[in-house]
Amino acid sequence: MAVFVLALSAACFLGLGFVLQQHAAQQAPRADLLHWRLLLDLLRMPQWLLGTGFMITGLILSALALNKGEVSLVEPLLATNLIFAMALARVLTRQTLGRSGWAGVLLLALGVTAFIVAGRPTGGGPPAGELRHWLVVGTVVGLTLLLISTARRLPLFEEATVLALAAGLLYGLQDALTRTTTQRLDHQGLEAVLRSWQPYAVVAAGVVGLLLVQSAFEAAPLRMSLPALTAAQPISGIFCAVGFLGDRLRVTPGALVWQAAGLAAIVVGVVVIGRHPALPGTVGDTLESAGEAPGDTGDDVAGGTTDSADDAPRTDPRVDPPADPPTDPD
Repeated sequence: MAVFVLALSAACFLGLGFVLQQHAAQQAPRADLLHWRLLLDLLRMPQWLLGTGFMITGLILSALALNKGEVSLVEPLLATNLIFAMALARVLTRQTLGRSGWAGVLLLALGVTAFIVAGRPTGGGPPAGELRHWLVVGTVVGLTLLLISTARRLPLFEEATVLALAAGLLYGLQDALTRTTTQRLDHQGLEAVLRSWQPYAVVAAGVVGLLLVQSAFEAAPLRMSLPALTAAQPISGIFCAVGFLGDRLRVTPGALVWQAAGLAAIVVGVVVIGRHPALPGTVGDTLESAGEAPGDTGDDVAGGTTDSADDAPRTDPRVDPPADPPTDPD
């Protein structure tokens, strides 16, 4: 029971933190995308600091949950952070939940339940050898780098989704390495933890993941990034847990079918919720919050924000082509 309470509490704080961070990140200069100065700019925004405080609280609670339960159990519960994000977004946008919202919530809840009941995640299996450990970590890191490279060649909205996927992969790996670190701390002490590479990898994954997810929040509305982040993290975490932590899932044909159905329901549920109007970032929400009606402004709608210094629309070379150079009258 403690694992469920900790994991759901962590999901609550993470969801609230993501919404507040995205509201702040969309005000950052577009040139900061995927640059470390983005984090420096965000550090000056009180709303982002508040959201980061919520996120850190969620990470601490998730670490406590991972210390008490298997990654394969905790990760699906953390996926419910989208429900809490939607609740806050509903307050901000004053949108009712509606049929599609309730359908997404139901799919997500049923998916989590089906996966946990069918898989019956248990720990205690022999941890993988060093070669398999590094193979699993290398696979996740390699996929993350591939997604980042692909994202840079896409339009902003698609880039936000792909960057969020990359961040989700890193966060899932971070969760698995966090469990490894807490287990070593319990059994071998702090000195053994400091001599191992896992805690430093946890910090590195967290910092890079933070840059990726804030860049995704800056590039496009929340509905383009948070569902992808929420869907990728549990899949990556479960892959790592089974790959090198010794977590076990039931592998009977019936159990595998229900586990696959549960994961599919989780993915579909987060996508349905993420596309719901209650999540901020639609054109109507942006214009309404500015006190304008559609058609009354020349702002860059694709970018979602304008430069607060001179009200000139921000442009991106992948969205707005450069102006034609002046021609010589001769």
